[in-house]
Amino acid sequence: MKVFEHLKQNRPGFLPVLDPDRWENFSELDYLIDEFNRSATAILVGTSLFSKANYAEFLKYVKERAKIPVIIFPSSGASVLGTGDALFFLVLLSGRNPEYLISQQVRSAFFIKHSGLEVIPVGYLLVDGGKRTSVEFMSSTIPIPRDKPDILLAHALVAQYMGMKMVFLEAGSGALHPVPVDMIKVVKEETELMVIVGGGLRTKKDIEERIESGADFIVIGNIFENNVKKIKKYSKIFQEYKFNEDLTR
Repeated sequence: MKVFEHLKQNRPGFLPVLDPDRWENFSELDYLIDEFNRSATAILVGTSLFSKANYAEFLKYVKERAKIPVIIFPSSGASVLGTGDALFFLVLLSGRNPEYLISQQVRSAFFIKHSGLEVIPVGYLLVDGGKRTSVEFMSSTIPIPRDKPDILLAHALVAQYMGMKMVFLEAGSGALHPVPVDMIKVVKEETELMVIVGGGLRTKKDIEERIESGADFIVIGNIFENNVKKIKKYSKIFQEYKFNEDLTR
């Protein structure tokens, strides 16, 4: 089954992000990946800085142990490696920096073509999360204001008209506030896109509210980063609370 079809058939779902820059000892990932195999729909792998020379090795390690799809979550063309099952082909539509609107995509086009990866086009929309985040700084873009759902919707409609299959509403890693529920509702109600939501999600209530507002997938990443206590805590939550069940019950 194609990864995109797998995602469509397993909504709402949980997409954890693993960042190789945050892990020194790969073996610590084993029990975490086991838990993801039970509670997640797919695993995203991505990094911003490539501060360690272990990206390909890390991706291979995760792929060999995952029983669910492994999706490359790229920050640049350098992220495109053929070890995963699919690639989120991201376009930062909320920004006006041509580097992330077209330049990085063009530079990686032939590598993607020959990689054998399933390509899933995703419109990436950065929403103000209450503080300046890494993605805002690295991309030199301004996030969409939290009180402007009409601006967000206009960008989401552009993603749909450009033929993208999903839209990622991102408050940024470590955001103070997650994407507002009214923004999620308007995108879900007014477009035909699958909606991914990430950034600033810290509680079960945060997650429930966004699923009930129309989010198809919840993305969580930095809580897992090289912190055994947090990993054990959140792994227990995911074990007790399955994201592939009806959360509106």
